[in-house]
Amino acid sequence: MQITLNWQTIITAGAVVGAIVALITYFSKVVRWVDKQGKQDKDIKEIKQHHEDDMKTIKKEQTLLVYGILACLKGLKEQGCNGPVTEAINRIEKHLNETAHN
Repeated sequence: MQITLNWQTIITAGAVVGAIVALITYFSKVVRWVDKQGKQDKDIKEIKQHHEDDMKTIKKEQTLLVYGILACLKGLKEQGCNGPVTEAINRIEKHLNETAHN
């Protein structure tokens, strides 16, 4: 088999090499994109878990604050304060009862 080297064979070989390089480049970009999506999914999952943990902590703190405020209001009522104090106590207790049943 004899290969003749002319401009047509050089152009054809260049086209084949160019097509192979283009396919490899495209494939590597697709692989990098898929890897990036997987990393983003993992990062989002971690952020979501961190957020849920923070929300649990905040809810616990808010519960303690509500009970503290309720205790202060009851102390004020025992000292003779009435009116808005009694109304606030009733509203807080009503809210606590409603949220306890949900």
